[in-house]
Amino acid sequence: MKSENSLLFKRFKRKILNNGVTVLFEKRELPIVSVAFAVKNGGINEKTSEKGISHFIEHLLYKGTKKRNAKQIAETIEKNGGDLNGFTSELLTAYWCKMPSKKLDIALDVLTDMIKNPLFDEKEMEKERKVIFEEIKMHKDNPMMHVFEKIQENLFTGTMGMNLAGTFETMKKITREKLIKKFEEVYTPNNLIISVVGDADFNKIAKFIEENFKGEKSKIKKQKFSEISSKKIEKRKGIDQANLVFAYHVPKSNSKKSPAAAVLSVLMAGGMSSRLFSEIREKRNLAYAVKGGYDINKDFAFNYVYVGTNKKNVNKVKEIILKEFEKVSIDLTKKELNEVKNQIIGNYQISVEDSQNQMVNLLSHEANGNAKEFYNFPKKISRVKMSEVKELAKKATKKYSFFALIPE
Repeated sequence: MKSENSLLFKRFKRKILNNGVTVLFEKRELPIVSVAFAVKNGGINEKTSEKGISHFIEHLLYKGTKKRNAKQIAETIEKNGGDLNGFTSELLTAYWCKMPSKKLDIALDVLTDMIKNPLFDEKEMEKERKVIFEEIKMHKDNPMMHVFEKIQENLFTGTMGMNLAGTFETMKKITREKLIKKFEEVYTPNNLIISVVGDADFNKIAKFIEENFKGEKSKIKKQKFSEISSKKIEKRKGIDQANLVFAYHVPKSNSKKSPAAAVLSVLMAGGMSSRLFSEIREKRNLAYAVKGGYDINKDFAFNYVYVGTNKKNVNKVKEIILKEFEKVSIDLTKKELNEVKNQIIGNYQISVEDSQNQMVNLLSHEANGNAKEFYNFPKKISRVKMSEVKELAKKATKKYSFFALIPE
């Protein structure tokens, strides 16, 4: 572990309280604090018939409590200089705010109120259902968003192959009774993670959470799904550019080889110095956007490459992608490998600068096992072997998923 990372780790505390709540904390000197209340429940826990219910609950927790309406929730944070938001992922549903640290008590009070006392007002629920319908439409109408959602459908069966926001069909079937039942099953103290990064007192936070959260424990079920590799092209009128995603399964986060997957992703499409950016955009001028990333978790993991190109160049771009993966499996050098490792570790160091980013970093690592593993990431990257990266690159050429949305 590098010295600067050791310093961050020394400022980190993790404690499971007597009520079952997990509290994560990293001390910072700037008078800012980022706070998240998250529940260990997301898309991966939903039945296909109820897809979108976690995201629906997330929306509704901002719509009013027993003592605050939606406007008052927002004003209490924003008029005190804060920023309020939330997100739903496959593993988590989170509610967060970023505040001046002297206003931490306000942040804790509002987030606690939202988690403990949501009204789930029938009228607000029906209005927000319409909002989510528009969100689903927005994602479909945006070609880049659409291909990213569809590639997951080509990577997984079951609930993992569905949009986190659900479908029109599933959202129409979610009644207030079903929603409240799910909320009561999931939002129990033992499923709650509190992540705080900033100038604050860990013991005071822990005391507040211990005093304000009581209740029965519950266990959240994960839904069964399978990994697949499939390819599909969809045509659409009214668009000028083809959008495509190439994706492939990689070792999960509990595997010793998962850091090699991160290295391969950055090597191939992690920035303007990456192999595919160089080949597709700089050398051949076939695209403006060439980007990649990875989503590596304990239950699923995949790397992806996105390209926006001319309709006639879709097959050519796909061939270039496959050819470059093949090349990496043969000619990757120690120098190139070390450069990519330095890039990843440098990006990691940049990501921890912002307390909000770090708050989410700790949440995601806790959802995958233990937040302290976040601080071991540079060490794991530095240990990646060339043979591991070459092996994953070779596998990607043999078994992959592909989705393209092209002009009709």
